[in-house]
Amino acid sequence: MDDVAWGALALALTLLSGGWAWVSHRRRGLRPAVRWSGIALLPIAAYLTHTLRLLGRIATAVSDWAVGFVWNPFVWVGLVMAVLGVVLIGVSTRLPGGRRDAVAEGAPVPQVKGRKGRAAPDLGLGEDLDDIQAILRKHGIS
Repeated sequence: MDDVAWGALALALTLLSGGWAWVSHRRRGLRPAVRWSGIALLPIAAYLTHTLRLLGRIATAVSDWAVGFVWNPFVWVGLVMAVLGVVLIGVSTRLPGGRRDAVAEGAPVPQVKGRKGRAAPDLGLGEDLDDIQAILRKHGIS
């Protein structure tokens, strides 16, 4: 659309909103009339700041995307693959197997001898954490 068409659209929207402001004033009073007067100024402000043209471009881009989304078979194949991927991820959480199941079934947990002769569970963090384990034991946390 050219500049004249955008201006005509903005003027028409402003006049319609202004007319509705006048009707609101006659029917409901001053508060709705002032509100509609403010709304009536928005289309002409959008035209003068070129925001109306921007909104038109956005609407055109979204509609072109939507038409391409609906009529493009590759998009539907992509959607099917996305749904299948999500379903497979969900199914994998329900399948048996893996490390958690071995621990839940009572598989032996490796033990390391503690400082006072007690067996402490090996957390797999290495020998560098002996000091931290000693501090935790000192405070009664094991």
